[in-house]
Amino acid sequence: MSLRMENNLTEGSALKKLVSFALPFLAANIMQSLYNVADMLIVGQFGSADGMAGVNIGGQVTFVLTNAVIGLCVGATALIGQYVGKGDMYALKRVTSTIISVLILSSVALTAAVLAFIGPVLRLIQTPADSYADSRAFLTVTVSGLIFIFGYNALAAILRGMGDSKRPFYFVSVACVTNVLLDLLFVAALRWSAFGAALATVISQALSMFLCIIYMTRHGFQFDFRLKSYRIYKDQLALILKIGLPAGFQNAIVSISFLFVTAVVNMTSGGSSIPSAAAGAVGKFNSFAYMPAAAMSASIATMSAQSFGAGKLDRAVKSCKMGMAFSIAVLYIFFGFVQLFPESVLRVFSSDPALIKAGVAYIRGVAFDFLLVPVIFCVNGLFIGGGHTFFTLMNSVMSSVLLRVPVCYLLGITLNMGLFGVGLGVPVASAGSLIAIVIFLLTGRWKRNAIKHADGGSEFGTCAQPPE
Repeated sequence: MSLRMENNLTEGSALKKLVSFALPFLAANIMQSLYNVADMLIVGQFGSADGMAGVNIGGQVTFVLTNAVIGLCVGATALIGQYVGKGDMYALKRVTSTIISVLILSSVALTAAVLAFIGPVLRLIQTPADSYADSRAFLTVTVSGLIFIFGYNALAAILRGMGDSKRPFYFVSVACVTNVLLDLLFVAALRWSAFGAALATVISQALSMFLCIIYMTRHGFQFDFRLKSYRIYKDQLALILKIGLPAGFQNAIVSISFLFVTAVVNMTSGGSSIPSAAAGAVGKFNSFAYMPAAAMSASIATMSAQSFGAGKLDRAVKSCKMGMAFSIAVLYIFFGFVQLFPESVLRVFSSDPALIKAGVAYIRGVAFDFLLVPVIFCVNGLFIGGGHTFFTLMNSVMSSVLLRVPVCYLLGITLNMGLFGVGLGVPVASAGSLIAIVIFLLTGRWKRNAIKHADGGSEFGTCAQPPE
């Protein structure tokens, strides 16, 4: 089966298309989240709080880099979706070649840069002495495998932009099972702690990337992965950077803000690894809670991109509304569960009474974010589909830099509210982001396709206005 027009999302039932695309994407996100969750669970059960803190702290740094490249891939996904909606296969070939080539070069450069500054980075975020060795080991191994992390995310983004969310799910599922088995070998049997968990993650990511490559080369993909085919087209790079750089910076800033939230958590520790380990466990649980909204956001972005390309803005708006309704229903259930049974969440990761107590305080505060995230994620998906990533970037800068980190520090440290206060700072930042989104919606500027040629004209034409 050719990959040329895997799934045109601009035709047929909007609800059916959205659900059929979102469910495999959601499943793939859950599977990918299992990488880090499995690391935390197995290190927690067969290692120590120091090892758990090492996985959390080292993983947070790697997450900044991974999120940045995922944001850049958002630009490629939006372009690919619009080219599919327009039916422009020549441009589709050029943009896929460009994004693959750029990310390979970026992964090599970032690996060298981060390996040179691991020590200063860990000291900057107040890494406790007890977990420093584990944090350094985890970060060193995962950064060394950035080319596989970047490669998989780039190829998965290309497939999703073409409307195929099933294959990335299949590939990441195989890799997830591999990761769990390797975790059991490296951590439970060989007692390699955070180092073993990191090694299992990198090997599994490499497997998922090579599975993508094998599938694409066997099914008529426009890029053949031969050395001569790696090429960067300046016009496509300019468009990818225009759309993807703001999204990449946005993801990086959000991740960095949570990295500094980790630093604030470490400030409450008094040198102990317990608060960081507890916050890490809560973070892994939250990654699951956010998955439905994240999957809907990405699905809405792809469907909106194809709809903008086809001049069907009303269909983009409809997909956003349906995705938001689903996300709200799921995340509100998570909120209720966390408030009623917080101890149950923490016991999955550890039986340490001190860790559970610290985690309960943190999760009760941060869980209020579940009430706001469904709306923010889904509307951002609509904006990204139309190329409005500059707004999402500015909004993230505002909520992350001006609100999240300062408020977490104010509530947790200055007002001495501890981990509950640190957690509560997260939804406060989201509330500020939601206010900015409402204002942008009221301006109506989001209705215009932001992806344009150098001459200033819309590359894909003017979208029809949605019905009143």
